[in-house]
Amino acid sequence: MCPKLDVVEEDLAADRRLLDGIADWCDRYTPLVALDGSDGLFLDITGSSHLFGGEKAMLQDILMRLFQMGIDARGAVSSAPGLSWAVSRLGNGGVIMDEQIEEVLSPLPVASLRLEETTIAALQKLGLKQVGDLIMAPRAPLARRFGTQLLLRLDQALGRDEEPVSPRRPVASLSAERRLIEPIQAEEDILYLIGQIALSLKTSLEERGAGGRAFELMLFRVDGRVFRIAAGASQPLRDPKRIAALFSERLQAVHDDLDAGYGFETVRLNVMRHEAFDTPQEDFDGSRQKDISLAGFVDRVSARLGADCLQSFQLRESHVPERAVAAISAIDTLAPGKKPVASVFPWSRSERPLRLFRRPELVEVSLAEVPEGPPQSFHWRRVTHRVSRSQGPERLAMEWWIDGTDAQSWDYFRLEDDTGHRFWLYREGLYGQFPPPRWFMHGIFA
Repeated sequence: MCPKLDVVEEDLAADRRLLDGIADWCDRYTPLVALDGSDGLFLDITGSSHLFGGEKAMLQDILMRLFQMGIDARGAVSSAPGLSWAVSRLGNGGVIMDEQIEEVLSPLPVASLRLEETTIAALQKLGLKQVGDLIMAPRAPLARRFGTQLLLRLDQALGRDEEPVSPRRPVASLSAERRLIEPIQAEEDILYLIGQIALSLKTSLEERGAGGRAFELMLFRVDGRVFRIAAGASQPLRDPKRIAALFSERLQAVHDDLDAGYGFETVRLNVMRHEAFDTPQEDFDGSRQKDISLAGFVDRVSARLGADCLQSFQLRESHVPERAVAAISAIDTLAPGKKPVASVFPWSRSERPLRLFRRPELVEVSLAEVPEGPPQSFHWRRVTHRVSRSQGPERLAMEWWIDGTDAQSWDYFRLEDDTGHRFWLYREGLYGQFPPPRWFMHGIFA
């Protein structure tokens, strides 16, 4: 019937990626962008429409830009998300003032209220085909016949009931941007703009007595694609030079993935998380300057190689060896208010090995003192070791709230073989019991 009609197989994943891309593109208008099903978006433009010449001009700009990108879209602006949904999908779109709500909504079909198909069919059988029929009808019989969901959707469309819009991404605490007349491509120009934007954010951070800990750089390309580059700091920052230095490292790290294309027309810097900015008095010996240098080094290396490239260890309240220490990123270690990590185990007087295996390795023990003595020799990694010295046992019971009440205790021994190597072994179980005990290598001393 239609020889010139092009038929393309449906690709839901590709459609979702396209919708996500459009949502990223809409961040240039407002950070409060939410997904609406598989083919729609909600934009909360409260407080941002005046930046684009008003609501009508903003809506026209959005639709015109989408049309130039080959996307046929319809939109509406109103004080209620439900009303905008109805008018944009089943109406003529546009800007609806509060005094026009009932006039615009009444001629629309009841399907514009986002009801279930069964409810829509039941309403149509009763002759209630338009929203105006429901507005004029008594509410009590409607509630008894169709439930409260019908009245809720009607009130949301009329703006009588609040309907929150949940943004798809976290909202920044502070944000500043530059809209450019001529797009930029060079990395030097981007870094210069980052410094200028960070300088404008410094005043807002000072007013709050805070500094940024997590930043996000957004680059809006001319063709609609958006790049997001995140960077973190070990201590609160509001120095524009140090913030620009963070993104200098990040841009070098993502250099191959950052395709400038025909250039970026908008550059935005978000402060995703901020904390109190305390400025202690500097000492005469320059110790404060040493702390700043260390924090700057950690920030730049983490920005270049990732937040987990530098790690420190923090003690945990557990006597089980693999749970007693946790590796955390160095950025979190240097955060204000963090206590220094202790160098010894306050709840154990026993020496711990320099290297602790991630998973204990099974060891073959041919001869051991019964019932609770150390092994005389053992075979590990194809080598037989003869024990010349030993110390132990140190019995550790498992944590029943994690391992269960049936978990067996571990008896640890510090052993030294005849060549001077020192090992940390443990026996799981006891001799004379079933199942028989097993030996494991858990660590190596220096």
